[in-house]
Amino acid sequence: MKRKLYSLLLLTALAGLLPGCTDNFEDINTNPNAPVDVQPSLLLRKIIFDYGEQMSYEGFVAGNLLGQYFTAIDFNLFDRHSLSEPQYGGNPWPFLYSNLRDNEILLQKARTNPAFGVYEGPALILKAYMAAALTDLYGDVPYSQALQGKAGMITPAYDTQEAIYTAAGGILDNLDKGIASINNYKGAAALDGDILYSGNRNKWVLFANSLKIKALMRISGKVNVKGALQKVFTEGGFIKANTDNAVYRFTLSQPNNFRMSTARLGDFNLFIMSLTSQEILTSLNDPRMGVYFRPTAAKPGTYKGLLNGPDASKLSISVADYSFTGRIFREESDKLYANYMTASETSFWLAEAAERGLISTPAKDWYERGITQAFDYWGTALPASYLTSSKVAYGQNGQNPIEQILTQKWLGNINNGYEGWTEYRRTGFPRLKPISASLNNGLIPKRMPYPATESALNAVQYKIAADNTQNNSINVPVWWAR
Repeated sequence: MKRKLYSLLLLTALAGLLPGCTDNFEDINTNPNAPVDVQPSLLLRKIIFDYGEQMSYEGFVAGNLLGQYFTAIDFNLFDRHSLSEPQYGGNPWPFLYSNLRDNEILLQKARTNPAFGVYEGPALILKAYMAAALTDLYGDVPYSQALQGKAGMITPAYDTQEAIYTAAGGILDNLDKGIASINNYKGAAALDGDILYSGNRNKWVLFANSLKIKALMRISGKVNVKGALQKVFTEGGFIKANTDNAVYRFTLSQPNNFRMSTARLGDFNLFIMSLTSQEILTSLNDPRMGVYFRPTAAKPGTYKGLLNGPDASKLSISVADYSFTGRIFREESDKLYANYMTASETSFWLAEAAERGLISTPAKDWYERGITQAFDYWGTALPASYLTSSKVAYGQNGQNPIEQILTQKWLGNINNGYEGWTEYRRTGFPRLKPISASLNNGLIPKRMPYPATESALNAVQYKIAADNTQNNSINVPVWWAR
């Protein structure tokens, strides 16, 4: 009994010496070794690199299956168009939103602290770029109410794709505001952390105007964009040369390497040339064949592709008979770029705009310029007879100029995420093939499905969006393709 009384008195005395349980709570429970804030320069670098690296990987393992550049010979439910069962890739939603979130933090820092004002323009341009990538893949997505978790908005509504492109605070508006912010900035602070342009703000304006051309053309089937396009073209402040490309170059070693270059060889060799790539490159006698792919082991000097979407359980093939992806994606991946926007892509957009009568300029000039720039980008000598060959010569020998433009853009964009598939959904070119063992009733998908996390975490808003897409069907086209 005495021992219990002594213990009770001792505890009472000690309690009187201790601070209240809420005194200095934040100081006591803050890890001094963990950052609670980050400099804008580090945020900008992280956003640019992480998005580029993630989308380059996604492009290799998923986008290039949908765009029929590559075929997957195993673990290939995605290649067979079961898009709700992503395997090596095929779920870009998380990294798109995480980078949009980090970019929103950067944008708010730039707007609330004059010392960081130099970052506002690039942040607005990146927001427009990533929002376009997101909505082009999925259609309607959370946007205007998204990224506001700290304010209590944890179940954001889905904005229509039309609004995301055209409304205040949308893609086109943010590009205009980003350009204005850069042009109006009078401070002396450097744009540190810029791994696209090393702080050259004038080149960010070129990037933004090329993105405007792309965004206007992408919605040109739904909106009258002729006046806006002609204005951008006449002013001329867009990417015209490869020296102004919005890209960064991978290294051979970590941490700035292309992810597939250090993947297990067995994983890398799951991806081989598609029959679509073989037929297009062969028909054009295109020397980029040897950059994008390797000759077969069975017949050196021969390139061979496989029809997309094989049923691996019913197909017995010898990989020696097919072409693996090229050395530039592995042994020589320090020659590979993470690709945001290039001169060649801009030129092909302008060629299409001219051919459709949306700007006043010779379409042929921009088409040939785009091809020349694309060959230079890929470090490949342009054969002297290439531009005048039967299937490349613009509008000659019964060729459809729009198909020629889109096919050449497709060829140049093999490292650009989902762009090849996205442009096929918009235009029908190049002519992709029905796949071998479809899990989608023989249909080529028209959008990515919303991930399962949305139905669990944002159920009410998700149901509205799912109802608008026939229960989240991958066969319902996005707004600009309807």
